[in-house]
Amino acid sequence: MNDLFPVGETVPNWSAPPHPSGAVLQGRFARLEPLEAEPHAALLFQAFEGHDDRWTYLPYGPFHSSAQFHRWVRETVARPEHSFYAIQDRATGGFGGVASFLRIAPEAGSIEVGNIHFAPGLAGTPAATEAMYLMMRWAFDAGYRRYEWKCNALNRASRRAAQRLGFSYEGVFRQAMVVKGRNRDTAWFACIDKEWPALQEAFAAWLSPTNFDPDGRQRERLSDLTRLVRPGSDPTL
Repeated sequence: MNDLFPVGETVPNWSAPPHPSGAVLQGRFARLEPLEAEPHAALLFQAFEGHDDRWTYLPYGPFHSSAQFHRWVRETVARPEHSFYAIQDRATGGFGGVASFLRIAPEAGSIEVGNIHFAPGLAGTPAATEAMYLMMRWAFDAGYRRYEWKCNALNRASRRAAQRLGFSYEGVFRQAMVVKGRNRDTAWFACIDKEWPALQEAFAAWLSPTNFDPDGRQRERLSDLTRLVRPGSDPTL
């Protein structure tokens, strides 16, 4: 090897993974269905209604009528650059969140999870965590090498969630966007395929029935399990 011009390690037998297919993803706590306007929009609007502050860091919303949200869903799912899911909490049967794959780059082996919006009834539940796990599992099982999470750098809740789920902090892109007329610096997080086996074990341990007491309280925190895997921590948290 020429020391003056170092190169990256080879990636043997590399082939581009598939684009997300929109398959249903189901676990013990959560079920993810491809988002569609007719079956999901009214139910999701009902879950989101009255919580306008939860749209603060998203580039769209809040929505002030069911018809407005229905139109947004219909138009958004028609765009090929996103692959959206509606998230159902299997314990209640209710739909209370959305999330999507985006910045889908099979040729690079990279994919991002984003557009995450949970109603209060879903946020903080095992179903919400499992939904994120199911999407991550799909990406790595499909052959993606890099799984990204990006958020407004001021959104500390999202930055904490990324670390809890095992994403490593990679820095802040300054003045990355203008969203709703305001500057957005973007915090970047990611996990890679080499970390996935250990992360999957952490999720399996946390999601195990033995990790919850009879009242449904966790015995071991997911953040304690994933901390052992992720190499980069967010210095602001």
